[in-house]
Amino acid sequence: IATKFGFMHGDNGPAPGTGLDSRPEQIRRVAEASLKRLRVDAIDLFYQHRPDPNVPVEDVAGAVKDLIQEGKVKHFGLSESSAEQIRRAHAVQPVAALQSEYSIWWTEIEENGVLAACEDLGIGLVPYSPLGRGYLTGKVNENTTYASTDIRSHNPRFTPEAIRANQVVIDLLQRIGAQHDATPAQIALAWLLAQKPWIAPIPGTRKLHRLDENLGAVDIQLTADDLSEIRDAMSQITVVGHRY
Repeated sequence: IATKFGFMHGDNGPAPGTGLDSRPEQIRRVAEASLKRLRVDAIDLFYQHRPDPNVPVEDVAGAVKDLIQEGKVKHFGLSESSAEQIRRAHAVQPVAALQSEYSIWWTEIEENGVLAACEDLGIGLVPYSPLGRGYLTGKVNENTTYASTDIRSHNPRFTPEAIRANQVVIDLLQRIGAQHDATPAQIALAWLLAQKPWIAPIPGTRKLHRLDENLGAVDIQLTADDLSEIRDAMSQITVVGHRY
């Protein structure tokens, strides 16, 4: 069981978008409340939602270290942290996993030192949005609409113009998929799995058949030629729209 701390809390629990709070006393409060709600003796993996600029990461790591020593938490995780923050935290309490956005159309962690830090320190990478918030499934088109409460309703990559422009990415996934009898989503996940053996993507889904589809990516072995073709093609594609 993995859960997180680090957002300010409202009356109904964590309230993303209202601010960050990774003070040690708040970390402990969140841990205690999570244990009670989950009805478990220990949290397997306790992530910091986002770096808190008001709290040194060493203090965050130290607070989780205390919880680990007390048997209330088993492993410490970070999310969206920089390479420097990862290394500083790891020096206080070993980091077991890092969540960061990583996909065929968002590879920033390859360039900013985050992926290298994970490899150097033996930290597992847990890419979120590995299917580009659904776009990389190939099921989104310029007529797709989202509720106002859906983050994609105001995401720059989900405007009709961006959806049309980025169709070239789907075309690439479909082309590779045709060689493996696989869907675009499966190729996008298989690409991630082929990058490093310590990568475990977390695609979200609400439908059982999509879960089965995603799991099928594990059995797809992309060849060196496939991987080169994808890299070469993506290097020539300018993805339209920022990720947020």
